[in-house]
Amino acid sequence: MILVIISVAVAVAVAVGATALLMLRPVRAAQRALRERERTESSAAHQADVTSAERDLLLEALRRFVDGVVVVDAEGEVVARNEVAERFSGARHAGALAEEVMGELLERARHGEPGERELQLFGPPREVLLVRAFPLRQGSRIVGAAAFVHDLSEARRVESVRRDFVANVSHELKTPIGALTLLAETMAAESDPVVMHQLAQRVLGESDRLGRIIDDLLDLSLIEAQEAPTRDTVPVAGLLHEAAERVHAVAEAAGIPLRVAPVPEDLIVTCDRVQVLSAITNLLDNAVKYSEAGEAIDLSAECEGEFVSIVVRDHGVGIPSRDLERIFERFYRVDRARSRTTGGTGLGLAIVRHVAQAHGGDVTVESREGEGSVFRVRLPNAGRAREAGNGREVREAS
Repeated sequence: MILVIISVAVAVAVAVGATALLMLRPVRAAQRALRERERTESSAAHQADVTSAERDLLLEALRRFVDGVVVVDAEGEVVARNEVAERFSGARHAGALAEEVMGELLERARHGEPGERELQLFGPPREVLLVRAFPLRQGSRIVGAAAFVHDLSEARRVESVRRDFVANVSHELKTPIGALTLLAETMAAESDPVVMHQLAQRVLGESDRLGRIIDDLLDLSLIEAQEAPTRDTVPVAGLLHEAAERVHAVAEAAGIPLRVAPVPEDLIVTCDRVQVLSAITNLLDNAVKYSEAGEAIDLSAECEGEFVSIVVRDHGVGIPSRDLERIFERFYRVDRARSRTTGGTGLGLAIVRHVAQAHGGDVTVESREGEGSVFRVRLPNAGRAREAGNGREVREAS
């Protein structure tokens, strides 16, 4: 009897256990499904965070991109436009033309046709822009288009300057060499001592002209190649008087008074003395060439905060407004016929500009035809820098 009771109890326990297991299965399945859903949602949230962070990085890179960029969707709506391209939106005149071309190329690109166009915008300032557009695809489907605006202005300007330089230097060297050849042939066939003497003088003049061109080319190449000129503290008064002394004989022979204004002895600049002296001399020499007898040239200097301005003022023929932007280019001449008689190489003002820029300064010009010109070369004020240093020392000591 006892064995029967035990057997029944065991059977009941087994049945209850089996029933409990059957009841727990759906619960465990639900728990597993819940955990899986939580993992999926967490992964999706993480992926969304990653995607958002990547999008922000791409937008920041796009914002800082040097070219203008515009992105549109499949319907032509703008979805991204960086700061460079923003200046064309709602612009007038030249900017409006660039925006119009971008719109045309983007419309074609949305229909699968990439394209590009170069624009000449006459400003001011003058610009050359290259606009390109191409479709954006996901698989075989076009989902939008992108346009890029690349500024070619500086590249075109450099190309033009280089091309003009090669042409001009070839011409400038060819002229005296051709003259020397002709003079030598004439001398070989000449027996009159007087004529021979005259021809020899001409040979000396052309040789001197050729030598000046070569010297100026060498000076300019050295200034351009020298990344950081030698810096010394130099009194401005000494620079002005030495430069005036260099051109004194030429100015006196032309009947042009050269006046140097008094400069305080404590006015000093940080510079390469040889280069700056060459720049001032070139400005004075240029002023003498384009002034008539009796028209004085004034050389002065003044303090302008962190800089010292060295000023050369003449009362000569002046410079037409159309030429003011180009007079610092190599070999550029306002009046080529007059330059032939004055004997300039066309490199003097280019040397002045490079010297000023190499010293962290600049050169500017103001001029009116028939009234003369004013050139200003700005150089770092060593006196102001010294005062600032002394001020720091006093503050540190206190």
